[in-house]
Amino acid sequence: MQFIRRSAVGVLILFLLSGAISYAQRGRFNSNSAALNNTPPENSEFVLARWHYTAGWGGGGWVHDFPTAEEHITQIMNETTGIRTNRLSYRIVELDSPEIFKYPFSYVSEPGEMRLTDHEIENLREYIERGGFVMIDDFGGQRTPEIEFEHFQANLIRAFPGREMFRLTDEHPLLHVFYDVDGLYMEHPMTYVKADFFGFEDSKGRLAMIICFNNDVGDYWEFIDQPVYRLKPSAEALKLGINFVMYSMTH
Repeated sequence: MQFIRRSAVGVLILFLLSGAISYAQRGRFNSNSAALNNTPPENSEFVLARWHYTAGWGGGGWVHDFPTAEEHITQIMNETTGIRTNRLSYRIVELDSPEIFKYPFSYVSEPGEMRLTDHEIENLREYIERGGFVMIDDFGGQRTPEIEFEHFQANLIRAFPGREMFRLTDEHPLLHVFYDVDGLYMEHPMTYVKADFFGFEDSKGRLAMIICFNNDVGDYWEFIDQPVYRLKPSAEALKLGINFVMYSMTH
């Protein structure tokens, strides 16, 4: 049965590419769009929380790929893993709100724009230390990767002084918890720059954050229903997302 579930991702990709899921063709948000929030179905076993945070330059990157990326990854997750979720199992959450503690898995887009308030820094720290898992995505690989990395790192240092991220290797269990993912050879979907994956641990040594630098995994999710990007990295992005969730739920 597990082989059937794991093979299903390839079949689902073909359906998505052929336009079988027509709802995904509706207008996609861009950085200037007013994102409408969503109420996940009550029977969802998993909800993907996207953080809205205080930003500096730019300011609209937090909403990139919303909501189509969420709809695709949550639907495929349901079909391949058996976790009870569907395309509406997502939610926008304010980083400075206590609501973030309701959702153990959170997604952050364009962290290079982060200029977090003191309260947001406190919530980030508490979220990690209380067992939350954060996926940091969609930065680097294009215009100013070094500056974006420095901006994100500055917020991380404020929240966790003296604690550093580390580069993941392809032996890390995160890349093999459900699918075997050759993560070190992912590439940015638009520029083909080689992606880097970093991990960050809580005070107990638990992997609590995955940092997808020089990559845009959510963009792969968003456009999996269209022949925009190459098939292999698109499939790897879906597998990565499922692995991140499965790891956060089992460790």
